[in-house]
Amino acid sequence: MNIADKTILITGASRGIGRALIDEALRRGAKRVYAGTRGPLPHADARVTALKLDVTSAEDIQCAVASIDGLDVLVNNAGIAPYDDLSDPVLLERTFAVNLFGVLNVTRAFLPLLKRSRGAVVNHLSMVALAALPLIPAYSISKAAALNLTQSLRALLAADGVKVHGVVLGPVDTDMNRGLDIPKATTESTARGIFDGFERGEEEIFPDPASQSVAEGWRNGTAKALERQFAAFVPGSAA
Repeated sequence: MNIADKTILITGASRGIGRALIDEALRRGAKRVYAGTRGPLPHADARVTALKLDVTSAEDIQCAVASIDGLDVLVNNAGIAPYDDLSDPVLLERTFAVNLFGVLNVTRAFLPLLKRSRGAVVNHLSMVALAALPLIPAYSISKAAALNLTQSLRALLAADGVKVHGVVLGPVDTDMNRGLDIPKATTESTARGIFDGFERGEEEIFPDPASQSVAEGWRNGTAKALERQFAAFVPGSAA
């Protein structure tokens, strides 16, 4: 699927990768970009429509659904990555509320539109979904769960013609990674890599140099082989 002439919703669009994805989608000729944010989002391009969308708010999600007539691509980008040691259960629950249940609830809400367009879901994951980073264990656990969610939705929605992609992000120069003194990809190059992989139809998209270093191992590894094997056990009715 190409981005040109498509209608796209991007959550967490106010800054970082989300904001870069807006600009990249416009550059590729998107017809309409809905930018989900928790606050105002001024943008000069008339193709951009800002939506108040806190992914943990059922009310915000329903209002967003009511304001969109059609949707081709849902990009679940919103996320949080606290530095923690798993000692605060409230922080752990908050992280899961955004990074896992936010993804699930937004996706479920927009499924009727995506099924109608035979569209696509793009879930932003992380290399820490493959192996935990002890600096951010709550984030790591939530992204591992989001990877499993992505695989589950991919199998369950295949019969409806809805494609589900997972973006395995390495370190990107965003506010989320300010505390890490390591090489980071730019948000602009990452956005290009995400849409390049999407347009190539890659199930897992590795958009930056760090994530690309593990791409071949993932695609040819045991976990991916098991996903394909287990996909045969899809029940008669989808999620």
